[in-house]
Amino acid sequence: MVNDAAPDTRSSGRKFRAFTAKHLDELTARAGLSPDQQLAVRAVATVLPFRTNAYVIEELIDWSAAPDDPIYRLVFPQEDMLPEEDVAHLAGLLRREAPKAEVEAAAHAVRMKLNPHPAGQMELNIPTFGDGKIPGLQHKYDETVLYFPKQGQTCHAYCTYCFRWAQFIGEADLKMAGDEPAQLREYLLAHPEVTSVLFTGGDAMIMGEPVLRRYLEPLLDLEQLESIRIGTKSLAYWPQKFVTDPDADEMLRLFEQVVQSGKNLAFMAHFSHPRELEPLMVAEACRRIRDTGAVIRTQAPLIRTINDDPKVWEDMWRTQTRMGLVPYYMFVERDTGPQDYFAVPLADAYEIFRDAYSSVSGLARTVRGPSMSATPGKVCVDGVLDLFGEKVFALHFIQARDASLVNRPFYAKFDPNAVWLDDLKPAFADKFPFQA
Repeated sequence: MVNDAAPDTRSSGRKFRAFTAKHLDELTARAGLSPDQQLAVRAVATVLPFRTNAYVIEELIDWSAAPDDPIYRLVFPQEDMLPEEDVAHLAGLLRREAPKAEVEAAAHAVRMKLNPHPAGQMELNIPTFGDGKIPGLQHKYDETVLYFPKQGQTCHAYCTYCFRWAQFIGEADLKMAGDEPAQLREYLLAHPEVTSVLFTGGDAMIMGEPVLRRYLEPLLDLEQLESIRIGTKSLAYWPQKFVTDPDADEMLRLFEQVVQSGKNLAFMAHFSHPRELEPLMVAEACRRIRDTGAVIRTQAPLIRTINDDPKVWEDMWRTQTRMGLVPYYMFVERDTGPQDYFAVPLADAYEIFRDAYSSVSGLARTVRGPSMSATPGKVCVDGVLDLFGEKVFALHFIQARDASLVNRPFYAKFDPNAVWLDDLKPAFADKFPFQA
């Protein structure tokens, strides 16, 4: 049952306060940026969304190390995240105080070059049902449906690497969102192969308990469902959600209700750096969630300049294991947004994963990766081998659109500069298995 939080942790809660692009000059000045650098950052923020909050600013960022601090880089736009000519053009518009419509048009043109919906999300993942398509629903893998609740399409803070950045920029044509729990239920009943629903966004935990209940309760009597998953960064960016927020106790009782219905409630918690795990509020939030019977699984992408160090991952996985969390995925940065800025070559990603993996106990080796969520499925880099005189990547599908490909090994020619599946060429064959 829900336990009261420790008194000293409860008293440290603060009311949520968001910071957006209008606060950038004030905050980047604190990081020591020059006026020209501040202007360049504001130019980037016309293209990519910026939002953070007081907890991140005061509890997580080491301002003495900014702008090189990893948490600062995790949430603040960088002037070199976009092509130099694009940043210069946008900065020029801001400098001469161009009309808002002109700035927005220029920003839109840059966005359209950044692959806002990677891996066939709009073309391949949205099924037809009944008279058309269900807003906010994706069905890529047989047993799993993703749902984007309309009220959950923002976050407590935005990560600069986020592959869902198109959800946050105010362009309706790029946004996925649904507000019909009954439609979701009808779709599931018509597809008995679905055993898991993942609520994603944005962040479902931006919603209050009554709103989240609207989406969860209609699913609790569906015998076909084994699990309900919630993709969330809230434990890192606003753990008060589960400890001191006004509806914290009601939210935890909702989690208990889900578990008592016989479903596995899985928190897919994003932690990008060990510092996000340090505050006492995080430990308390995790304890309270776990006390409801929910399982907290952890995942994050490997991001250059933020966590591209095996010691960072080792520390995260060790800490998470001590806290009773289950390390789940190391992802490869997706081919969207400022991927060229954040991407780590697959060969380096494998070395980072292997070095960290070899330094933790078997309890932390539940983690999988480095994994690419590509168009045909989740592709894991298993190693670099010399086979028949050729250096190759060994790969396999953790998950696939074509279920017959799951867990079948295949090989790609080694390329030290490759950062994504599309950069690879097949080894020992004319095509990859998913191209047949």
